[in-house]
Amino acid sequence: MSPVTGSSSPPVAEETPRTCGLGPRAAAVLVFGSSAAVLVVEIAALRLLAPYLGLTLETSTMVIGIALTAIACGSWLGGVIADRVDPRRLIAPSLGVSGAVVALTPAVLRATAEWAPALLVLLASLTILVPGALLSAVTPFVTKLRLTSLAETGTVVGRLSGVGTAGAIAGTVLTGFVLVSRWPVSGILVGLGTLLLAGSALTGWRTRAWRGTPALALAVVAGSLATAVAPGGCDTETRYHCVRVVADPDRKGGRTLVLDGVRHSYVDLDDPTHLQFTYVRAIASVADAAFPEGQALSAHHLGGGGLTIPRYLAATRPGTRSVVSEIDSGVARVDRDRLGLRSQPGVTVRVEDARLGLRRLDTGSRDLVVGDAFGGVSVPWHLTTLEAMADVRRVLDEDGLYVANLIDHGDLAFARAEAATLRAAFAHVALLGRPADIGTAPSATARGGNLVVLASARPLDLRAVQEALDARRTGWTIATGEGLTSWIGDARPLTDDYAPVDQLLQPYGSPGGR
Repeated sequence: MSPVTGSSSPPVAEETPRTCGLGPRAAAVLVFGSSAAVLVVEIAALRLLAPYLGLTLETSTMVIGIALTAIACGSWLGGVIADRVDPRRLIAPSLGVSGAVVALTPAVLRATAEWAPALLVLLASLTILVPGALLSAVTPFVTKLRLTSLAETGTVVGRLSGVGTAGAIAGTVLTGFVLVSRWPVSGILVGLGTLLLAGSALTGWRTRAWRGTPALALAVVAGSLATAVAPGGCDTETRYHCVRVVADPDRKGGRTLVLDGVRHSYVDLDDPTHLQFTYVRAIASVADAAFPEGQALSAHHLGGGGLTIPRYLAATRPGTRSVVSEIDSGVARVDRDRLGLRSQPGVTVRVEDARLGLRRLDTGSRDLVVGDAFGGVSVPWHLTTLEAMADVRRVLDEDGLYVANLIDHGDLAFARAEAATLRAAFAHVALLGRPADIGTAPSATARGGNLVVLASARPLDLRAVQEALDARRTGWTIATGEGLTSWIGDARPLTDDYAPVDQLLQPYGSPGGR
């Protein structure tokens, strides 16, 4: 059959622009705000979980991974749904439900950590995943509404993608540098939930496609009220820690500084020579044995906490000058206002990173450097490496001494690696701890916990150190020489290029504090 000639296909008409009901400024505000909110939730969730899971690489990786999963799922599913349902009906519910979940998050996570800790990771995942996915879906919803012509697809998608990225950056910077330093994390999340609900109400009013705001408003109010009575409250929330100061019912001046649920320091306001924790008595024993009685020292402390050792040195060695590098200004403020630092002569606290603080010190300017820096239940890895120890060795004089608190459990993999690191950095190293933990007795009763390591360029008077340990009834002994070599085994020294501290450290091996 011959084809029909003279016929032609009907012309393809260009897509007729349609009214989306969403102007470019409103679209930018929605995309910017929802993207910023995802990052606020991520950072706040990390701070909420730190007291219970530790501020470790694993915790950070988990939270970041969940947040990225939420962004990926929300963006993908949001695009699929936007092709099937009018996006104007979806934006307000996404904002409103996200606001309700965000506002309830502090109370839910803290109550779960207290009463059902086995469910904490699951619920934490949901409290990040649900609002993160819903908020990430806003961008494809808005993009669909703004795509009125195929001729400008690239421009619209590129512009809104850039606006969303800018919002994420703003949320990160605003939370890290402004919000966390001024408000408690629960207040940040309840406030964000309120803002999201307000955005939902305004968007729903403009589109006349959403009437669920009153019910979600009740959820936000409930979250605000529940946060006030939820367990796990702090006396003070700082940039890094949930801080509590607990009075000792058995000692009038006794105070315990609790950071992220872990006992970090014990201070007797009336008697700075009272040393409650065994590892603190061990550090004091080392200082007493290494330097003549009463001799004033020039000391530097990596990490402050409750400043127990600086107070002890000031009381027992008049004229001692202790400079403390404490990264958390909130902890320093608690030391001043509630732990009596204002009346303590000879102790200066610098709010700074301890590694950077070391670099500010003159070569050979310190008799003693004390390492006792912890972030909740984890260890700042950059204070454990050969390069950090080179800085410690530089600031010590020729007879100077470095003494550090280590904490580890299980097979003590981190403690062994740190001992190996000190062995590579100093000529003379010794390890103090329970006989079962450091290999000087059968290990059937080994449980881990605190160990103290000391290092110097000069030989150490270990007999005097042992006598001081015995005088304080610590029950600790000393490993050095071949015994320490055997205990270290094949552990690798830590470097700035290789320091898997969070993977080596086992912080949950035993209950209680440090």
